[in-house]
Amino acid sequence: MTTPLAAKIARDYGTPCAVIDMDRVERNIARIQAACDAAGVANRPHIKTHKNPTLAQLQVKAGAKGITCQKLGEAEIMADAGIDDILISYNLLGDEKMARLGALQGKTNVTVAADNSVVVGDLPKAAAASGRPLSVVVECDTGRKRAGVETPAEAIALAREIAGSKGLTFAGFMLYPTETGWGDAQKFYDEALAGVRAHGLDAAIVSTGGTPNLVNIGKLKGGTEHRFGTYIYNDRMQVAAGVATWDDCALHIYSTVVSRAGPERGILDAGSKTLTSDTGGLEGHGLILEHPEAKIARFAEEHGFLDLARSNTRPGVGDVVRIVPNHVCVVVNMMDEVVMVRGDEIIGTLPVAARGKLR
Repeated sequence: MTTPLAAKIARDYGTPCAVIDMDRVERNIARIQAACDAAGVANRPHIKTHKNPTLAQLQVKAGAKGITCQKLGEAEIMADAGIDDILISYNLLGDEKMARLGALQGKTNVTVAADNSVVVGDLPKAAAASGRPLSVVVECDTGRKRAGVETPAEAIALAREIAGSKGLTFAGFMLYPTETGWGDAQKFYDEALAGVRAHGLDAAIVSTGGTPNLVNIGKLKGGTEHRFGTYIYNDRMQVAAGVATWDDCALHIYSTVVSRAGPERGILDAGSKTLTSDTGGLEGHGLILEHPEAKIARFAEEHGFLDLARSNTRPGVGDVVRIVPNHVCVVVNMMDEVVMVRGDEIIGTLPVAARGKLR
């Protein structure tokens, strides 16, 4: 069954379509800001989820100290919109990026992350181009085995290298602890902090991260800020992690059932180019709110294959359904714009301004 709002969306914008509920967006922003305030840590939201300066400005207006960007291109978009405290939480390399980073640092306050000497060796070029010191945090691996130095000794050595490099300032540490690894993260940080202090340095920034770590906010003694990203929209992964409810999920994909060739199967017009193939470790590729027992079992590029064997209610051809994505961040990056609603009213659109900014 198609709701009146879904009918309006389909009529005015077509499907598949990304729709955000601004009441939920604002509620999510307020909820996480309040959690940070209560824990005594600054909120530095990660814009990789929404990629939109208007929403970033809402986060800052609500109390965020600045923002986090994963890529330089995202930071350039945000700086052009007037955001003036940006952490780029990613290793940046090469003359092209150093020239862009220098230009960015010349007009806004930027901190960058590094986890190796090659990256640190490039960064003075950006500082020189900007004409002022560049702040650098050491990224530390505390269990995720992604980026980051693996030992406190490496963190101390890299901090000293940063401090000894012309134009660079050692600013602190950036961590992304696993949901159950905060004790190990504390040991890592304590040893690293003692080591840099022994060499006359200190950590002004100690940044932790992750929306799934909401339950751990403020647990790291000495932590100064936390990087939440997905919370602004939430998704099926966050519900599974226990840090959001379905009512906190602010972005839905509206999709039309275009085929029902068999009683237990159907086709959506949202395939891998809309919902992406990232399952987030969950079964199926999203929750259909109108038919929660249905399964989006697999994809072609523009086909979402419905398995209706377990569904007590089954959609018909032409029905427009609402889907909560598994991983909303990658879904948003597939969209040129999102449609904004309040209640049953469409209030406008927002461009995904930093879409495709992968470098």
